[in-house]
Amino acid sequence: NIIDSNSNSSTNTIRTEPIAQNIIKLISNLCFSIFVFSVLIFTVIAITYQPPDPWLQSSPALTNLFTQTENSTFHIDTSVIKTGEDIPLSPQDSPLPLPSSAVAANATPAVTEALIEKSEEKIANSSTTCEDLPETLNCSDPRVLITIQRFNLRAFKSISFFEYRTPVNGTVPGECDVSWRFRNKREKSWRKYRDFRRFKITVTDDCRYKVIHAGGFHSGTNARRNPVLRSRTGGSKGKTVPLISTRDDEINDTIPTLGSESNFRSGKYLYYSRGGDYCKGMNHYMWSFLCGLGEAMFLNRTFVMDLSVCLGSMYNPSNKDEEGKDFRYYFDFEHLKEVASIVEEGEFLRDWKRWDKTHLKKRKVPVRKVVTHKVTPMQLQKDKSTVIWRQFDSPEPENYWYRVCEGQAAKHIQRPWHALWKSKRLMNIVTEISGRMDWDFDAVHVVRGEKAQNKELWPHLDSDTSPDVLLDKLKGMVQPWRNLYVATNEPYYNYFDKLRSSFKVHLLDDYKELWGNSSEWYNETSLLNNGKPVEFDGYMRVAVDTEVFYRGKTRVETFYNLTNDCKDGVNTC
Repeated sequence: NIIDSNSNSSTNTIRTEPIAQNIIKLISNLCFSIFVFSVLIFTVIAITYQPPDPWLQSSPALTNLFTQTENSTFHIDTSVIKTGEDIPLSPQDSPLPLPSSAVAANATPAVTEALIEKSEEKIANSSTTCEDLPETLNCSDPRVLITIQRFNLRAFKSISFFEYRTPVNGTVPGECDVSWRFRNKREKSWRKYRDFRRFKITVTDDCRYKVIHAGGFHSGTNARRNPVLRSRTGGSKGKTVPLISTRDDEINDTIPTLGSESNFRSGKYLYYSRGGDYCKGMNHYMWSFLCGLGEAMFLNRTFVMDLSVCLGSMYNPSNKDEEGKDFRYYFDFEHLKEVASIVEEGEFLRDWKRWDKTHLKKRKVPVRKVVTHKVTPMQLQKDKSTVIWRQFDSPEPENYWYRVCEGQAAKHIQRPWHALWKSKRLMNIVTEISGRMDWDFDAVHVVRGEKAQNKELWPHLDSDTSPDVLLDKLKGMVQPWRNLYVATNEPYYNYFDKLRSSFKVHLLDDYKELWGNSSEWYNETSLLNNGKPVEFDGYMRVAVDTEVFYRGKTRVETFYNLTNDCKDGVNTC
């Protein structure tokens, strides 16, 4: 029995051991399979994932781009200029309260087919027969306006129309001039622009009005709103020639004042002295400026703003930095005033000096001087001083404004990209160029310049953007004989002549009169510059090129469609 018992025990042990080993093997194989599967998934994601292009994405993506390059030099593509109106809000962005101008701009709805039908219902009871129609076209007939509205909706699908005015007679019978305001549907701002065109109208067999010809952009001169008469001395005898101005009277970029001494003393200000950012590239300038403005918003203070801008050498033909440029040449100061609390530096310093002079040492303005960017905005949140004065006297790159928003501050300071729009005067040029092509054009962005010459970082860019190669590639992307706007930094005007064999080519220099010495842009910027002419510089050219390019129906990019080179150089894709 004992032998049998031992024999059974030994048999059970023999049977148990293989089962345990099998379980261990099974668990090992399962863990290894999970590991292999995880590696496979990670590999697929690493191969297929493409980070968001910050120039085409939301403000957080743009912020991430600059955060990844927090150093003294920004190697961002300067051939594209993005500002707040080009950057859509991301899902995590909270909607911002609209300023008064936006509320007023959105008070009038866009003209739609439904609104037109309602207008038709109102005049349905007063319908007339063919015999009742006058021999001479009556442009003030409501049905004429309805006909023109419906024509525009069909002809310009990328445009939203607002605030039509009653049509007036053109220069000959059968023509009507009408004005309206509009906005391109791709524009993220609430700004509106004005157009006035001439239409040739006829009556159909069923007694309806029909547009048989539409004039070009700003062709309906008799419908120009509130024409402003001015004079110009010209001609061989020096006679004064009356001109009709199309000046945009809606631009209000006057410098706000603080008012009384009590207003100044009751305010709270954040003042940044000039740092190492001055005369750097415009991307660097915007990144630093929005850091300062973002800190002021975080601290609930008024930002003291220097309107003097130094334009970096990369935008000047002389290849030299140019000081004394006005912020208002490049950006929409009126919009900035509406969405942020700001005061111009000169006004602020005059009021500060006047207060101290009046009150001597008795009640001087309380000032907190901050000499290092390492003092965070969070540490200043409870400071009661009238002025917090950040001074940037350290050597570069410690004296860059954007250093304030690094580290822990980056979690609290949001750069207000929505506050920085391009100048309305520059956008009027964009609108004029797009309007002359009847908003029906395609666009190609061709980057050349220094990048095309640098074969180490961009080995194929020069050959991939040569005229012959460009023509072959564009034939497969753009329909023949379309209007093709070429946004480029190529200085040689005739470089793109070969494209003219297949497309109606338009370049920025085709529209030089829009900033020439007889243009409204020239006159208005001269007023900002104490009567001295303002050069249409390289930054303005890129800004206009960028915005016209974005309005193209088909858009062809250099680094996505024309070449396999990486946008920021070899091995950066």
